[in-house]
Amino acid sequence: MASHNDLGNKGEQLAVDYLIKNKYKILARNYRFQKAEIDIIAQKDAIIAVIEVKTRSSSYFGNPQDFVNKKKIELLLKATNHYIEVHDLDLEIRFDIIAIIHKDNTTEIEHLEAAFYYF
Repeated sequence: MASHNDLGNKGEQLAVDYLIKNKYKILARNYRFQKAEIDIIAQKDAIIAVIEVKTRSSSYFGNPQDFVNKKKIELLLKATNHYIEVHDLDLEIRFDIIAIIHKDNTTEIEHLEAAFYYF
């Protein structure tokens, strides 16, 4: 597996650990619908958080969250709508980004709640 995939997988696990520590219940990981994938779907109280995890080894080329583009958001929306329909959910949906910079033994985690909206 390519080293960037290893970093991405490590970042997703760090994000899951962070969410559990902050009292989120993990509902799904790597939820796929057609060409779309949601990294993590979690619930805290009456809110479903759809979470995109971005992990980088440095911020040299920009913050991890800066790499969530319009196309990725469109795909997240498509997969989220499918998940909501399949699970017949009637809860508030929030789109979050967990930005991680992980280099050597140092990790910075930033949880951006309500990072973007849809209508």
